[in-house]
Amino acid sequence: MDVLERYEPLVDDPEAFYETCRRPLPTTVRANPIKAPVERVRRALDDEGVAWTASEWNPHVMTVETDFPGNTWANFHGWIHGQEEVSALPPVVVDPRPGERVFDACAAPGGKTTQLAALMDDEGLVVANDSNLGRLSALRSNAERLGVTNVAVTNRDARRFSLDPFGSEPFDRALVDAPCSCEGTVRKNPEVIDEWSQSHVEHVAGLQKGILRRAVQATKEGGVVVYSTCTFAPEENEAVLDHVLEAEDCRILPIDTDLETRPGVTEWDGEEYDPQVADAVRIYPHHNDTGGFFCAKLEVGG
Repeated sequence: MDVLERYEPLVDDPEAFYETCRRPLPTTVRANPIKAPVERVRRALDDEGVAWTASEWNPHVMTVETDFPGNTWANFHGWIHGQEEVSALPPVVVDPRPGERVFDACAAPGGKTTQLAALMDDEGLVVANDSNLGRLSALRSNAERLGVTNVAVTNRDARRFSLDPFGSEPFDRALVDAPCSCEGTVRKNPEVIDEWSQSHVEHVAGLQKGILRRAVQATKEGGVVVYSTCTFAPEENEAVLDHVLEAEDCRILPIDTDLETRPGVTEWDGEEYDPQVADAVRIYPHHNDTGGFFCAKLEVGG
């Protein structure tokens, strides 16, 4: 837990934080309303003898009493999708509307992409981009299984994404679920701690800044851009926001959620950040029995 100890000054109860990070993550799924209403999904799980508990903050998210939700009838038919609970927060914060144009900058393997489509009633356009060609097959497979038809898949470096193939009109909303050091996934991927390095944090922070800046540039004035990661590192979270706030015309908006959260930090390792970053939210594993997460909501032209 040496890597996690660097975040001890940021957490209210370090021992609870460490203890939760050592425990396996609960198994959660998201009901897919494109294929079936949530009530029908719950009945299908009941019929298979799979116990479930609905999330208090999102009725489409459920904790299920099985280690293999992918083997269920509901999953096979696209009624559910295995998705970590806090991973379902960013699309809700994006709050896309039917008929809008939405940019998902780092989309594979597609959990949040298909959630965006569901929130849009599968109407409008979601441009699901990922720079990793090998991951796009999973995105396409998930979109097909879940019955999503409003997604266009692209394979580009999001830092240099061009609007030209999509009519040159800016997007209404965007999601940047950025590649990161993934410390918040330690409960399902303990090896991320062994693979952690400061140099990797610094490398991905540079990528994150470029991707988020381009997403802001590609979104219309008054539009919303959501930035999220599954890391605790301020270098990849608040520092990225601080950079983009200085470089682009945007502001950070508060996030309304029933999840227990903590505000973004305005100082880390001798660096001070724009006070607006306090309106971002940090989600620690011991507060909601989830993975770790970071999420911020920006308004373009603020």
